[in-house]
Amino acid sequence: MTGRTPAPFTADDYRARMARAARAAVDAGLAALLVAPGPDLVWLTGYAPPAATERLTLLVLAPGREPVLVVPSLEAPDAAKAVGAPAFDLRDWTDGKDPYAVTAALLDTRGRFGVSDNAWAMHLLGLQKALPDTSYAALTEALPMLRAVKDTAEVDLMAAAGAAADATFEEIRKVPFAGRRESDVGADLADLLRRFGHSQVDFTIVASGPNGANPHHEVGERVIERGDMVVLDFGGLKDGYGSDTSRTVHVGEPTDEERRVHDLVREAQEAGFRAVRPGVPCQEVDRAARAVIAGAGYGEYFIHRTGHGIGVTTHEPPYMIEGEEQPLVPGMCFSVEPGVYLPGRFGVRIEDIVTVTQDGGRRLNDTTRELVIVD
Repeated sequence: MTGRTPAPFTADDYRARMARAARAAVDAGLAALLVAPGPDLVWLTGYAPPAATERLTLLVLAPGREPVLVVPSLEAPDAAKAVGAPAFDLRDWTDGKDPYAVTAALLDTRGRFGVSDNAWAMHLLGLQKALPDTSYAALTEALPMLRAVKDTAEVDLMAAAGAAADATFEEIRKVPFAGRRESDVGADLADLLRRFGHSQVDFTIVASGPNGANPHHEVGERVIERGDMVVLDFGGLKDGYGSDTSRTVHVGEPTDEERRVHDLVREAQEAGFRAVRPGVPCQEVDRAARAVIAGAGYGEYFIHRTGHGIGVTTHEPPYMIEGEEQPLVPGMCFSVEPGVYLPGRFGVRIEDIVTVTQDGGRRLNDTTRELVIVD
């Protein structure tokens, strides 16, 4: 893996993200955004509070007002150390006090608010009780494209994560497959992802033989046999940004049919990639890939969308699926991953992460898309 190390994000980066989010709230007819701990909060502020806490932590982004992060007093010192802390005000509350009253004082008493999807129900209900005339919408519904368009630094991080996943594939193709369990190869994948810099492994799908006909099989105890087609799909987070790639390998020499199906999926994946350019609706990427597979008579065996967005999480908007008319915008990053799944026999999937450029698309995965033979 080569290339420059992306510069770390600064307080100004987080300030710009929060300002953009507040403007988006206005455009969506929202009085403010309420962001609970999770990927949205990390992306907006650089602050990741303790993973398991029942105490209310909430970022309030109201148009025309300074961002405010409401935090428990015992966690305020850590919040103040976040890279983005100079870009927001801290409002802390102590145990025994009402955190909803503290938050309600920052909000329009009759407003409609966007709430991050992973907010705890008890916190949302607490706010509704404090402000009975307010209403709420999930951010995925109200602002689905909030994190979709990446800046140059983010794309650099996505590219580095993709390079780490590519390095993982180059190593995994060297290990023995025949006679080992899927779970053994899955453990190898996880170890390799971490070796190449991933801090978090989200999935390691190893689907051999008939298990390959299940797109989300993950791993099992099946012993991989010579003659198996094996779908490998793996990824996670490196420096806070996601990787996700799929390649299909064969243990020993494939049959003519297996080669034909693999070539078909490769052609469909190329067609989906070639459809990527600014202004094109997301659904056109799906249509382009699906048309190739349907045209060859395998349409009923392509049973999932062609792609999903990726960024600080490995699955997020936008989605490459029929009916999604959101235009592609430079900086969007998403998968292009058509597949064919023949029940009881085998499956094939080929996946790259692609970013939209000013005049087309750029793959963030560069390993061979030809059928790889493994031992």
